[in-house]
Amino acid sequence: MRHNAAIAVESSKSSLVKPMLAKVAPNTSRVSPWLTSLLYPLGHYVVLPFYFSKIEITGQEHLPKDGPVILAPTHRSRWDALMMPYSTGQKVTGRDLRFMVTADEVQGLQGWFIRHLGGFAVDIKHPAISSLRYGVELLLDKQMLVIFPEGGIFQDGEVHPPKPGLARLAMQAELSEPDLGVKIVPMSIRYRPRIPRRGARVKIAIGEPLSVADYAKGGSSKKEARLLTADLEMALKTLDEC
Repeated sequence: MRHNAAIAVESSKSSLVKPMLAKVAPNTSRVSPWLTSLLYPLGHYVVLPFYFSKIEITGQEHLPKDGPVILAPTHRSRWDALMMPYSTGQKVTGRDLRFMVTADEVQGLQGWFIRHLGGFAVDIKHPAISSLRYGVELLLDKQMLVIFPEGGIFQDGEVHPPKPGLARLAMQAELSEPDLGVKIVPMSIRYRPRIPRRGARVKIAIGEPLSVADYAKGGSSKKEARLLTADLEMALKTLDEC
C-alpha cells in the first residue's frame, strides 16, 4: 500500500478551521478481527522475518495505550504498511490501526482487504469533505490513525517537509471536543539498503508524542498549525539521524 493521502487533507483546509462538525457520510472501513488475527501474525512471524535480516525498534515506550493518536512515520517503502502493525499494533499497544490511504488503493480485491484492515480512503484529486471528517470522527472515537505526513514514498534518504493538512486535521479534532488530548507520534522508518531487498535491515525509531492541545490553545489559526507542522518535521529529522 502507498499511503500518500495526507496531500488531500490540505485540499479541504477551509473545512478544517471550523470547530463544529457536520454529520459524517457513511464509510465502509472497519477492522475485521478474524482477518487481522490471521494476516498480522502471518506478517509478523513469517513474511517479515523471512525477508528482512534484522528489524530494530526503539521508543515503543512512547506509544500511547489509549486516547486519540496519529502515528506520523516517514514513508520509504510499501513494506511500511507491514512495519506499522509490527511495531505499533495489537501486540505492542493492544490497539488496531486505521490507515488513511488513497482512493485508487481501495479498488477490487485489494480494496476489500484494505477496508477490512482499517484503511479508509481519501481521493487526493477530488477530496471529499466527508472522508476528511471521517478521520476526525475516528480521533473523536479515540482511535489510532496512521498518516504518512510527507505525502508519498521517498527513497533519497531525506526527510521531506510534512504536508500541513495533518496538523489541521489534528487541531480540528482537538477543537471539536474539550480536553480530547490528541497526540501525534513521530516515527522514522529506515531501510538498509534504502530500496529494501531480501536480507535488508530495518530501523524503526519512535519519538515522544506531540500534544496537539499545546498548539490549539489560541484557536485554529494557520500560524499554530504551521508551528505544529514545523515541530513535527524537526522531530522526524531528529529521529532519522539517530
